[in-house]
Amino acid sequence: MENATSVDGFLLLGLTSAHELQPIFFIMFLTIYLLNLVGNGVILMIITLERRLHSPMYFFLGNLSCLDICYSSVTLPKVLINLLSRHRTISFLGCIAQLHFFHFLGSTEAILLAVMAFDRFVAICSPLRYTAIMNPQLCILLAAMAWVTSFFYALMHSVMTAHLNFCHSHKLSHFFCDVKPLLEVACGNTVLNQRLLSVVTGSISMGAFLLTLLSYFYIIAFLLFKNQSCRALQKALSTCTSHFMVVCLFYGPVGFTYIRPATASAMSEDRVVAIIYSAVTPVLNPLIYTLRNKEVMLALKKIFGKKLFKDHQLHGGHQ
Repeated sequence: MENATSVDGFLLLGLTSAHELQPIFFIMFLTIYLLNLVGNGVILMIITLERRLHSPMYFFLGNLSCLDICYSSVTLPKVLINLLSRHRTISFLGCIAQLHFFHFLGSTEAILLAVMAFDRFVAICSPLRYTAIMNPQLCILLAAMAWVTSFFYALMHSVMTAHLNFCHSHKLSHFFCDVKPLLEVACGNTVLNQRLLSVVTGSISMGAFLLTLLSYFYIIAFLLFKNQSCRALQKALSTCTSHFMVVCLFYGPVGFTYIRPATASAMSEDRVVAIIYSAVTPVLNPLIYTLRNKEVMLALKKIFGKKLFKDHQLHGGHQ
């Protein structure tokens, strides 16, 4: 058996070794990150300021926007720094912390999407009891459950990974620290880590996904068999379309990455897919919710319309 060595840090190989492509990648990821901050920040602002949006649906949407800001902030700032630097190192503790928060926030989003689907189920199938069922206490409890459960799930991965021995190259074939790239360079028996990654991560993500699908199944069945109205079905499903699009964007790349076993041949594919769920999806979420949601669009016009009106009055007063 190879001798284990103490590890001070890892070298992140990043997205590309071609130096001429790094400025292009830097501009691209900086733009994506700024769009993420602005887009999700605006959603948080209008949900906070607009009293009409103080409802369970928008409470959970605010949580999702906060998650998306944090989710990208775990990886993208380090990616941007590494694209400008020749020394793409990350300390051992920094690597484990990045791994922990990445899985913590990702798992929270999976559970939160299932909670949002349940909220739509109650709103459509029990509209008269909606405010009684989805009361503020239950909403806070469901959100807290998502955050706390995910924290301990991520803690399991970070502790198990931190106790591995690393005796191979300390070069990680990725642009951030994740479990699979670390398992690739670890020595000794990593079967338990791989099983935890497949079984536990698969159980949480697929369990939340199945609960989401079950909620939609009951919504469609209720509208078809109770109301017998295609118009009512179309109207109700229009309120769920944005959420379902976000679910598909989230679960497609995550399922592709974490349910498969960790192999060297799959790492290049994982890097490409990781760009989608760590950078692109958090940017698309606010666009999907604002462009397809009339209440959010009206709130945007109301808030920014007032601001423009005040600015016009202010400039008019100085003339």
